[in-house]
Amino acid sequence: MPILSPSLVELHAFLAVAEAGSFRKAGEQLCVTQGAVSRAVARLEEHLCVDVLERSGAGVRLTPAGVELRRRTGKHVAALEEAALQLRRQSDRMRLRLSAVPSLGNLWLMPRLEDFRQRHAQVEIEFRQYHHDEDYLRDDVDLWLALKAGPRQSWPRQVAARYLVGRDIVAVCAPGRADGIRTAAQLLAQPLLYHSNYRDNWALWAGAVGAELPPAWRGTGFDLVMNLIEAARSGMGVAVVQQCMVEADLASGRLVMPVAGSASTGRGYYLCQRRALGAHPAAELFARWVRAQAALSEPAAPAAKRA
Repeated sequence: MPILSPSLVELHAFLAVAEAGSFRKAGEQLCVTQGAVSRAVARLEEHLCVDVLERSGAGVRLTPAGVELRRRTGKHVAALEEAALQLRRQSDRMRLRLSAVPSLGNLWLMPRLEDFRQRHAQVEIEFRQYHHDEDYLRDDVDLWLALKAGPRQSWPRQVAARYLVGRDIVAVCAPGRADGIRTAAQLLAQPLLYHSNYRDNWALWAGAVGAELPPAWRGTGFDLVMNLIEAARSGMGVAVVQQCMVEADLASGRLVMPVAGSASTGRGYYLCQRRALGAHPAAELFARWVRAQAALSEPAAPAAKRA
């Protein structure tokens, strides 16, 4: 049986013109050019062998055939659009759009992500660029792994935030540099490495382990956690860094903690989502998984030795 009906593209173009009253406005609605709409309607008229629009300098209006075509097809085309939208939404519910602080994403999340994929292969994750001045109003992100920059920082009302990891800092260095270090005082006499945004981390750590940081101490600062850790690996000095960022290095022996003990910065990384997100199976699966991973991370540091 030959197909007598016009294509959906042509019907969409005709119905848009019928609704908007002009080819230009119809093109804006359909996100195509005015010429593309005009050509689609012309093809429809040629296919049906009847004019559906009257064109004049004052605009366009429906012919009797156009009125009949609109009456017979409008609701059905709208129903097809709604069905396509619902099916797409169901597919999107298993797609997670994630934005993560690069340092946490590279050093903590990525080594664990294969575990999530194996457990939940049906979930498709798409990473979105992380903005340090995030306002959490973007609609292209479902979940954030975001940094709480200070103890007094508050989250926007539209955000539900839950702490994950990164609050505790420890002092680490390459095994060769750890030789002979037995006390915090000996450690603080070494070249000190720090994150340039958080130079006071050394004072926090020293206070937590009962040591005294030299008043005029000097060190080397890095603006990226990855560079700070690499400097410690290479033996440049002792770094104070979030424990979660060096878990793999400590486990493998690339880095060691010559003096036990940790300090809380009151900062850390949080799982954030918009309160208005609604039901989202992929986001819920990932949230449960990442919270479980966080619970396994950062085991309590041993008691500190006094200087």
